[in-house]
Amino acid sequence: MSWTHLVFLSLLATLLILTRKYHDRGLTCWGGGGVKEGYGRGGSARRVFMPEVDAANFFKKRSRRSAKHEAEVLAEQRVRLSADERRREYYDEQRNEFENYVEEERDEQDERTREKTEQWREFHYDGLYPRYPRGW
Repeated sequence: MSWTHLVFLSLLATLLILTRKYHDRGLTCWGGGGVKEGYGRGGSARRVFMPEVDAANFFKKRSRRSAKHEAEVLAEQRVRLSADERRREYYDEQRNEFENYVEEERDEQDERTREKTEQWREFHYDGLYPRYPRGW
């Protein structure tokens, strides 16, 4: 079976499932005899929306919120301070890791430079003066 047949069959199955689902829902919502409580014409809208007066009172209540209790304020401060402390520790750890990385890189670079300098001295040594002058 080719892939076009598989795609066609899967789309057909999806279409049948969706039409069956919406067909069943239509029978239960708009049918006369077997309507459940809360369903029917406008029943779901009545459950979702509230009257305008109640909605206005809801927002008035939310705007007249009482002041926070002292314990609540202290708990929020403790949470904020602990978060600050964790953030500070994290950034300290990151900075220390970066400093260690930079120090290791610098040490490796110094070692490579030292090796190159030593190789250059050995290559250019002509035997007329001591290999490592005291001044260097």
